Amino acid sequence: MHPILAHPGRLGAYLAIWVPLGALLAALLAAQGAFGWTAAALVAIPLSVCYGFLCLSAWYVTGGSPVERLGALRVAVTAIVSSFLSSAVWLLLVRGWLTVIATAGLAGAPADMTPAFRSAAPIFFGFGFLLYLLAMAVSYLAAAFEVSRDAERRGLELQVLAREAELRALRAQIDPHFLFNSLQSISALTTADPAAARRMCLLLADFLRDTLALGARGRIPVARELALAQRFLSIEQVRFGDRLTIDIDAGNAAAAEVPPLLVQPLVENAVTHGIAHLLEGGVVRIRAQRKVASLVLTVDNPCDADRPSGRGTGLGLRNVRERLESAYGTDAFLHTEEKDGRFVAKIELPQPVLTDHA
Repeated sequence: MHPILAHPGRLGAYLAIWVPLGALLAALLAAQGAFGWTAAALVAIPLSVCYGFLCLSAWYVTGGSPVERLGALRVAVTAIVSSFLSSAVWLLLVRGWLTVIATAGLAGAPADMTPAFRSAAPIFFGFGFLLYLLAMAVSYLAAAFEVSRDAERRGLELQVLAREAELRALRAQIDPHFLFNSLQSISALTTADPAAARRMCLLLADFLRDTLALGARGRIPVARELALAQRFLSIEQVRFGDRLTIDIDAGNAAAAEVPPLLVQPLVENAVTHGIAHLLEGGVVRIRAQRKVASLVLTVDNPCDADRPSGRGTGLGLRNVRERLESAYGTDAFLHTEEKDGRFVAKIELPQPVLTDHA
């Protein structure tokens, strides 16, 4: 459907444009002497509004003769022929309207309007010809703008789809990475403590059930994210016993939302590369703090400065950094630091500005 006809408001504004055009045409007719001022207005303004409807057809003509397919020359020929035909149709409308005016005797019109029609016909034809050409030019510009906007919209949609696919791929990497570490832990327990290995398998099943439910969401509350970390550390406590102590505090950020399983790789690193290398073990601390316009998540664990180089690929930290970059661009970051026997990993990501904070 024509974009102007689809909206009554647009149609009213469009027809309003033709009233001053009709007044201009009336001035030309009166200046030529074919009609008096009153008769010229009575003739020109209604006919101009009618011609406005006829010029709506320019949209369909331009739609059926795109420049990129026909070329500039054929489009120019099409425009000239279309303008000629529309002006000819308008002259028929002019002749019919003059007959109505003469029959009704409006504005003191004579019974025979043929001389007036012959005198005014060149003005009507030229005026209509130019206006239809203008209508076609506007239609081509509107079509080009629509194509440009569609291309821009498709480009943005492709960017969004690519970003979502990247996020899904990065998040999908977490499961095999986590399972690799967890199965290593279970394997270590199977000979030393089979009962503990079985208990760990059951806890792992519960943990995976939760991750499947929450991992499908785009964002989850910090409280749920830290609850997942708590469940994972409970699994590891089966293996490490009193060597692993857990200290988790959501602070004022429990309701803030984060991508699911964002903290998980950091917690795994804290156990695999921290607690596992210390005979006395230690405390894994997880903190969340909501600032004015950001959220800070910190995982802090003891570490052995003389520990052997790990066999891991560094996938966990790299995954977190890539997920932050994909989701927040340069507005979020992961900073890691090893100092005084402790390893600290801190995530900072943007949040809606707090209007009232402590």
